[in-house]
Amino acid sequence: MKKITAICQARMSSSRLPGKVLKKIAGKSIIEHLTERLKKASMLEDIILATSIDKSDDEIEKEAKRLNIKCFRGSLNDVLSRFYNSAKNFKCDGKDIMRVCCDSPLLDWDMIDDISRVYMENNYDIVRNDKVPVGFAVEIFNFKWLEKAYNEADKDYQREHVTPYIYENGKCYLHNNFPDYSNYRFTLDTEEDLKLLEEIFKNLYTNEHNFHMSDVIKLVDENPKLKNINSSVVQKTSSLDYIKNK
Repeated sequence: MKKITAICQARMSSSRLPGKVLKKIAGKSIIEHLTERLKKASMLEDIILATSIDKSDDEIEKEAKRLNIKCFRGSLNDVLSRFYNSAKNFKCDGKDIMRVCCDSPLLDWDMIDDISRVYMENNYDIVRNDKVPVGFAVEIFNFKWLEKAYNEADKDYQREHVTPYIYENGKCYLHNNFPDYSNYRFTLDTEEDLKLLEEIFKNLYTNEHNFHMSDVIKLVDENPKLKNINSSVVQKTSSLDYIKNK
């Protein structure tokens, strides 16, 4: 079975928490935790870090070199362009690609393998895991659709969020084999998010990544005060929101 290349978006100039992807928890950056978890997914063959040419993102390139992972630098605001050129630069033509946001340090490798198999075994243009906690979603699509979006997407939101054009013009599938966990939030975009992630790592991380989404859910359910830490944070618009426009 073919394997998938993960392209991970990262930038230092986040509006709500600048430098968030290099914040450290348990002595490691958010990017390092994320890549360690991605490497445990058997369906992924490569990881590419896609950042911008903005000077503030020099530190992200340095981190990629330290971690020995591929890095491409492109447009700061035209994220679709950056994503496409990352794939083109590392010869992903004809390959299947997984879009990952670097503010998701708890991504579950078993979930990644599951959704990867769903994508590989069916005839969908884009597959995304649905009703998972914020911070656990990924998207898979082929390079041909990424190239089509790059060449034809002409709306600002299509360029900023990478995949709306594919949702609007292709055959999409929202995969879910869990209860609805969409009211949980485990991404990193604010100081409150960081505090919650620090508590999660304090309770579950033992210098190696051996815990899953179910362990995180169980921890928060048994300690309601944890969920309250970032309960007031409002999630920004994501590519998933544009499916409603179809």
